[in-house]
Amino acid sequence: MTIDKKKNMADKNFVRSMFNNIAPTYDKLNHILSINIDKIWRRKAVRLIVKGLKTEAKSQFSTSQVLDVACGTADSTIALAKAGIPSVTGIDISEGMLKVGEEKVKDLNLSSAINLKAEDCENLSFDDNTFDAAFIAFGIRNFEDKKKGLRELKRVLKHNGHLLILELSVPQNKILLSLYKLYFLNILPFIGKKISGDSRAYTYLPQSVMNFPKPKEFLQMMEECGFKNVRQKALTFGLCRIYEGFLLIRN
Repeated sequence: MTIDKKKNMADKNFVRSMFNNIAPTYDKLNHILSINIDKIWRRKAVRLIVKGLKTEAKSQFSTSQVLDVACGTADSTIALAKAGIPSVTGIDISEGMLKVGEEKVKDLNLSSAINLKAEDCENLSFDDNTFDAAFIAFGIRNFEDKKKGLRELKRVLKHNGHLLILELSVPQNKILLSLYKLYFLNILPFIGKKISGDSRAYTYLPQSVMNFPKPKEFLQMMEECGFKNVRQKALTFGLCRIYEGFLLIRN
């Protein structure tokens, strides 16, 4: 698939169709292609969310509500629930991904703590000031309108809310960048197509990462959408980044 960088890659209908198609093989491929490093990144992000909730809410942690945006097959949703968060709502635009996630939640007996819903991340059905925190793991680059999505998250977060985004990133080191491009633009699409049978998905994936705003640009976007104390941290030589924003200024 040829990507026109002048066009918006993350068309909703395309994204929904693509993820519905690869849903049965998504988990297997995701862990193989990332060599399971994604699990380490996710655990680190979940710890930060839990720490923030316990610091901010203190005795109210037992009633905390977290929104897991673009939750896919619910890996992050499950990780949040296992970390002790009592109420986690996972949303995704792909019904196919959610169906896989529902089976995993059921098998782990976590249905009392987790609610999965099909939602458009840029047009949420939730009331204002509903959630204490929101998490997006490897999903923000799939938003058709990132600013609209960020503003929607600001709307549904409580006044002291915390947004944490985990996203793949392009390394800055020139040698590592060369190896990264070789793997991401050539090897990954080949393996992805062989296992999933979908040539679009694993061509779209690297291109969506390469076209994602640079860290400073994305932090500025978060600020423009109303988040304060925005910050980012590179993980694993810049292969992934954690972005954070708050609705209140924090020391």
